[in-house]
Amino acid sequence: MLWPGGAPSHERTGVGFDRQTQDATVTKVVEVSCKEAGASGVPPTGDTSTAEGSSAVQQEKGTCKRATIRVDSGDDKGRTFTEIVQPDQSRQLHEGQEVVVAYEPSAPKDLQYSVTDINRRLPMGLLAGIFAIAVVVVGRLRGVMALVALAISFMVLNLFILPAILQGSNPLVVAVVGASAIMLIALYLCHGPSARTSVAVLGTLISLLLIGVLGSVFIDWAALSGNTDDNTGLIHGLYPTIDMSGLLLAGVIIGSLGVLDDVTVTQTSAVWELHEANPSMGWRGLYRAGIRIGRDHIASVVNTLVLAYAGAALPLLLLFSIAQSSVGTVANSELVAEEIVRTLVGSIGLVASVPVTTALAALVVASDRPGTEPPAVEVSAVPARGGKGRRRKR
Repeated sequence: MLWPGGAPSHERTGVGFDRQTQDATVTKVVEVSCKEAGASGVPPTGDTSTAEGSSAVQQEKGTCKRATIRVDSGDDKGRTFTEIVQPDQSRQLHEGQEVVVAYEPSAPKDLQYSVTDINRRLPMGLLAGIFAIAVVVVGRLRGVMALVALAISFMVLNLFILPAILQGSNPLVVAVVGASAIMLIALYLCHGPSARTSVAVLGTLISLLLIGVLGSVFIDWAALSGNTDDNTGLIHGLYPTIDMSGLLLAGVIIGSLGVLDDVTVTQTSAVWELHEANPSMGWRGLYRAGIRIGRDHIASVVNTLVLAYAGAALPLLLLFSIAQSSVGTVANSELVAEEIVRTLVGSIGLVASVPVTTALAALVVASDRPGTEPPAVEVSAVPARGGKGRRRKR
């Protein structure tokens, strides 16, 4: 019912990622005076005491670079243009460097192309190859299945979740359905169809539903719009019908799925191994032993999740630190409040998944207990008969 017929098209705005881009190469770089290149100038107000004014004065006295760039793809392949690189720019160009250029057909001919980024395909592809080799070498067949599941997860994300949201479907429903599909495919493909895997699937699904409910309640209560930066603003401008707060909630659900899989599979495996070690243990004993393992897992996983979100938001936190804002002011801003809600809702779901999955696993695996009781009785009877035999010999 939610399967998209295709994302609605739109005219390119030329803003942010919504631009035509081509591959290019820096063919020549020469140093020139910033003043001669016209790349500097005091602000119209004449105020040089500000950071902008001070930077302009420094640039006027500094040395810039004039880079000649050749377009390597598209209809204008072979065309060249020049770009001035100022000395205080974070991205400096050098001869032979591969770059990505933006193309704006409505601009004047000499201003249609501009460098937007560095071409990183080679190092990123090499890193992905090293990752795949490491997974296969260590994980062997399981590693291969994990890579296949990862590819399928990206297919579900790109062919279903994203187009369905762009088409106007409810982001929460799409995220729950898409995350459930990813979970079913990944878990059964990596761990095989078994009762153990089914318990992990059920525990993950229950935790996902809890995260969805809690996220919906607190995102609405905290009045989080989900429109906090240039990218989300561009999405809202291009597709006003998209529920941005629902998109935020969808991100929380999908972001929590990967860690949930780890917790539920680990807890289920722990209970199964405890049962193998002591088949006579009942479900209460299995639950108590499993939950002790789970407490250590909770402590490490929650800390990991919090640090992951804090690391992603580190520049923002640094900005607040520079501004000497109070903790209350920082936490109340929507940018930080989004991360707090994302972290805490996901962490609650992770914490809840431990007792839920452990209880389900204990109940299921304990149902095999009658089949293991006869060997246990026979083993316990052997010493008694041996003891009587020794007494008769004496």
